[in-house]
Amino acid sequence: MAVNKLDISMMEDVGTSASQLVQRDGSGNLPAIDGSQLINVDPGFTQSTSDPVVTTNPSGGVGSVWYNKTSGEAYICTDATAGANVWTNVGAGSGNIYIYWQGSNYGYMAGAYGGPSNTWMNTIERFSFTSDGNATDVGDTTRAVEEPAGASSSTHGFVAGGGSNSPSGPQNVVDKFAFASSGNATDHGDITVARYYAVGAFSETHGYVAGGENSSTDQDVIDKYAFSSNVSGTDVGNLTDARSRGNCMTGPDYGYYNSGGYPAPTAVNVIERFSFTTDGNAVDVGDMGSTDFWQSGTASSATHGYTAGGGTAGGGSYINRIERHAFAASANASDVGDITVARKWPSSSTSTTHGYIVGGDSSGTGPGGGARDNTIDKFAFAASSNATDVGNLTSDKGGGGHNTQN
Repeated sequence: MAVNKLDISMMEDVGTSASQLVQRDGSGNLPAIDGSQLINVDPGFTQSTSDPVVTTNPSGGVGSVWYNKTSGEAYICTDATAGANVWTNVGAGSGNIYIYWQGSNYGYMAGAYGGPSNTWMNTIERFSFTSDGNATDVGDTTRAVEEPAGASSSTHGFVAGGGSNSPSGPQNVVDKFAFASSGNATDHGDITVARYYAVGAFSETHGYVAGGENSSTDQDVIDKYAFSSNVSGTDVGNLTDARSRGNCMTGPDYGYYNSGGYPAPTAVNVIERFSFTTDGNAVDVGDMGSTDFWQSGTASSATHGYTAGGGTAGGGSYINRIERHAFAASANASDVGDITVARKWPSSSTSTTHGYIVGGDSSGTGPGGGARDNTIDKFAFAASSNATDVGNLTSDKGGGGHNTQN
């Protein structure tokens, strides 16, 4: 057995260069070394030249840290729902990474047609996302209006256009109301074309109004207006055809206009989308399962758009079906469940986990006829399932603004 001689001089060759031994000083401290030469050390955080997004799924779950080494911003994951993560900014700047088109607290229904007098209404009602229950009246819009196009910023709800009897006819006003306190809406500006039966979507900074009807003429206009200041909207594009009585929802970087019972007399089932990052026209990206989705409710998860309820063009039969389509690819919608009451003309809101379909018209053909409904339905995004009845509005009504939540 060979015995190798240990050269004591080798142990005395200390320092921080190659092949040298690292030696602590008399106080037990290591000498200054280049940290980049350390390997297999887990820093406990992710470094990147960009910010995380909602689909950035951290392996460490809640509490995972992300540093943007270009901007200096730091984020902590506070909700690790796959595909719908929330990254909270804890750096020097501002702006959390979250799904801006979903709410965590309340859904709202602003404006309507119905109530005890079966007429145009100016009520703003809200209902809780955190506990099932009935809605409460928290304020008024600037005028009695039905079928306005809804939108939400981080602090306010918006409803644009709609129909009214005082003043009579299609409207162009954009109303704004604060989420932080119960109170009445104020006039925020105007859209370019007065219209009812238009529908709305929204980016983090702007509201969009698509389609609609003005004096029995269907419109193809896509307007956008800023949340930050009281300014009038601008025409930024067109739908693939003049349409009214359709449905609209918000997804990542796009607004989606679904179906629409018009242009009459031919019902359509198109799914088209328009960009929030670049002004321009909408493009056809898929089809609904049928042409029945006329004046339906909508909701949006992180990955899919949902359309619920509705009727055939001209106000014939009513449906209770829930269909969904994927945002990530041009794809057709599929049937995933039912709402509790077949109806058209409902309002709708979106939480982080559920879609809500609110009120509507359960029979008849529109204003002045038919039976209104006060049901608040909710359905889960996590699984294909039917909706459940979780509360009621303060009265039977339909035709309120969509997509308003905080």
